[in-house]
Parts: sequence; structure tokens; C-alpha cells
Amino acid sequence: VQLQASGGGAVQPGGSLRLSCAASGSIFSIDTMGWYRQAPGKQRELVAGITISGSPSYTDSVKGRFTISRDNAKNTVYLQMNSLKPEDTAVYFCKAEVFAMSTIGRHSYWGQGTQVTVSS
Repeated sequence: VQLQASGGGAVQPGGSLRLSCAASGSIFSIDTMGWYRQAPGKQRELVAGITISGSPSYTDSVKGRFTISRDNAKNTVYLQMNSLKPEDTAVYFCKAEVFAMSTIGRHSYWGQGTQVTVSS
């Protein structure tokens, strides 16, 4: 199972970006999917998560600005980021809880990370 993240970049404050993360491989099903971020010198933190049924959750600092969604048919999770602030600058990672064909039970898989830079 592999997760491929894309969509990062550099934007000015107030701008928008949309991150995508597609899972591929021998996947039976995917449970929770989520986005994390890690800024320089800081611990990785959960930004947003979404259940298999589409129920989202957000860390307080992004509520009202970020929207997480998923397409189960494409095994893909998205993060729409609006009204970006300099403090949103970080490497963003996707994570999926996967039931794979070749393993027993649910396992966590991470994407490679994509850089988001918010600066004027």
C-alpha cells in the first residue's frame, strides 16, 4: 500500500490550496483518513480527519478555514485550505488506516509529505 500526496506549494496569506492524497495497492478497505502537519522545530500534529462514512473533525486552529473530504471509490482524501495564514506553513502528511489484502488487521500508512508555505 502506498499513499501519494500532492498539491502543496507557496501562497500568500489569505490564499488557498487543495491537497490530495491517493492510496494505491492491494486495498480491501480504508477506515479513517487524515492530514497531519509538522512545522520546523515542532511536533507533528493532527489537522483534520475523516471517517469512512464521511464524518470530519478538525483541530481548532483550522476550523472554518479547512475542509477535509474523501472519495472512497478513488481511495483519495482531500484537504481544501482557505484563508491560509503564515502559521499554517508546514510539511503536510496524509495518513490512512488500511485493511490490505495481504495483511491481517488494520495498519497505518503515511504519505511522503508535501510542503505548504504561506508567506508574503
